Amino acid sequence: MATNRALKGRIRSVNNTRKITRTMELVATSKLKRAQDRVTAARPFAQALSEVIADLVTPDLAAEFPLLRTWPKPAAGGPGRAVVVLITSNRGLAGGFNANLIKEAKRRIDALSAEGYTVELIGIGKKGVGFFKYIGRTFRSERSDIGDKPTPEHAASVMDELITEFAAAKIGVVEVVQSKFISVLNSPPTTVRVLPVAMPAKAKGGMRPDYLLAPDAGTLLEALLPLYVRNMLYRALVETVAAEQAARRTAMKNATDNAGDLLEALKRRYNRQRQAQITQEIAELVGGAAALQG
Repeated sequence: MATNRALKGRIRSVNNTRKITRTMELVATSKLKRAQDRVTAARPFAQALSEVIADLVTPDLAAEFPLLRTWPKPAAGGPGRAVVVLITSNRGLAGGFNANLIKEAKRRIDALSAEGYTVELIGIGKKGVGFFKYIGRTFRSERSDIGDKPTPEHAASVMDELITEFAAAKIGVVEVVQSKFISVLNSPPTTVRVLPVAMPAKAKGGMRPDYLLAPDAGTLLEALLPLYVRNMLYRALVETVAAEQAARRTAMKNATDNAGDLLEALKRRYNRQRQAQITQEIAELVGGAAALQG
């Protein structure tokens, strides 16, 4: 049985831990609000860009742009390389957030390898990079400087080289493993194929807007398609950051609640032992006094 001194030490330790987890919960809540604002701000532009491209692309134009072309699989003579971009966090203490993303990346690597591709990995975030290095996998490139404030420039610095290689038929597929931020409690890991560009769905109704284009549609698509691909990665970055902060907030709240429950249990145990000790001391005093009187 633990002594009262040991119990007091444990109570002090758990109380200090609860203060830390509570502080981390508050910090994650603050960062989550800003991350949600970035997700909300990114969606209208992405939606508008998707609609414009859907309106501009025709079957004739689609054949002219390599970014829209689906290359044959390696067995049919297509490019033999595929790239998986894995987005994780730089820090832990976020529950199963990073583990779920790593599991999804492993699933996609295995699936692409089964199709005959040689899979190259780009790591964004220390946790994913650390895991795959631990199991002996090399990286095409790795980034740990993006952090929790991604910008369009970060996305461009990762994607521009991949766009060039895909257009030159050196890469057959580019996929991004990310978290899809649906809500604070629902941010599942998912894989988005960014190259080749999937044709955005046209607005319902089937009517093509009567645009007056200057310059022509081909020139516009030449500029918009790379922008669309970069924006897909930017959205993946901001949504994953929001999901990370939501996961960390939940994990720290659970840790704080668990620490509180443990603290109450330890205090009850300490009080019972202290009460038993006092009762024993009183009994010993009464017994001693009775012996002296007898």
